[in-house]
Amino acid sequence: MKRMAVLTGILGMAVIASAVGVVYGKYRSRMLFNEIQRLTRRLDALAVEREQLLLEEHVWADPARIERLAQQRLDMVVPEADAIVYLTVPRR
Repeated sequence: MKRMAVLTGILGMAVIASAVGVVYGKYRSRMLFNEIQRLTRRLDALAVEREQLLLEEHVWADPARIERLAQQRLDMVVPEADAIVYLTVPRR
């Protein structure tokens, strides 16, 4: 009879340990799912920011804008054709 009580106690503790393991697994799964959701939202926000930065880069790098700013702020002008000197670099 004592052996049956010990076996029942061991099985009871195994069931409790299994239940705790299931609860912990569910908890961990939920935490990881929340982390995935948070990182997905962050990824989406970064993708939007990247698109905005690419658009901004396109605007800033527009050749017409650069030429206009060079003329306005730096007093640069396109040289006359006879003022352009072409140099040739000897090949090695």
